Amino acid sequence: MQFERKTKENCPVLAICYDFDKTLSPDDMQAQGYIQKVYDGDVRSFWEDTDRLAHDGDMDSNLAYMYKMKLEAEGREIFSREKLMEYGSKVALFPGVETWFGRIRQYGAQHGVIVEHYIISSGLKEMIEGTSVAKAGAFERIYASSFYYNDRGVAVWPAQVVNYTNKTQFLFRIEKGVLDVNDPGVNEYFAPEDLRIPFRNIVYIGDSDTDIPCMKLVNTYGGHSIGIYNHETADKSKVYKMLRDNRIRYFAPADYSEGAEIDVLLKAIIDRTAANERLESIHYECKKDHAENGMD
Repeated sequence: MQFERKTKENCPVLAICYDFDKTLSPDDMQAQGYIQKVYDGDVRSFWEDTDRLAHDGDMDSNLAYMYKMKLEAEGREIFSREKLMEYGSKVALFPGVETWFGRIRQYGAQHGVIVEHYIISSGLKEMIEGTSVAKAGAFERIYASSFYYNDRGVAVWPAQVVNYTNKTQFLFRIEKGVLDVNDPGVNEYFAPEDLRIPFRNIVYIGDSDTDIPCMKLVNTYGGHSIGIYNHETADKSKVYKMLRDNRIRYFAPADYSEGAEIDVLLKAIIDRTAANERLESIHYECKKDHAENGMD
């Protein structure tokens, strides 16, 4: 089977990878209309019952919430791709998110850096696809939990489950340009100079413990990890802990407006990427010259 792969560009590429819930949106996407519709408006009980189901059934917590969503929809809501995207269209976004992706891409282009945005989320792909930013083409890829649908568009089985540990595989896919979730090429060896987006050019933005494996991986290999906290509550307890534990390099409030902290930070990372990649290019040219003409 042939898979489409992305190859190395003439310009450096910066991949910005985001969690979704409480990173780009102030609450869990399922709790912004869907749970209220199928669970008598009791969001807290839904998650408590889901946690109990996962514990009692020795079940992945994401599979548990997906099962619970489908179960509770029976007799109340058609559990279809179309309906999930409709609920996704109602998901709230933090300030500035609507214009953020295009704005940062444009800044990158002005400085010789291709900027690509990726979602790596335990939430539902179909709901994320229903958001205004996804419909506008903000994301290069959306990696998230999803369902398999029958010929009537009704969900019948989980197709993909993304949890906090398997999130890291998508960083390696992005690094190598092997983006299809079924492409085994992610396990192939790539020489450092052939990597499409080396980890030093990967940014991971998240808000909680479920993002720690990705944050740690990005940090270890020289990338940039950013903790996000709600700009309204200003509760920094989680980002302070992640900073103390060396999970993140930076933190910022969840305000993506032009001139806000994270806007300034990402533009600085783009500036640094442009400078670093010029140096890397010189380095590889020196190595090439040595290989061709040097004498040991």
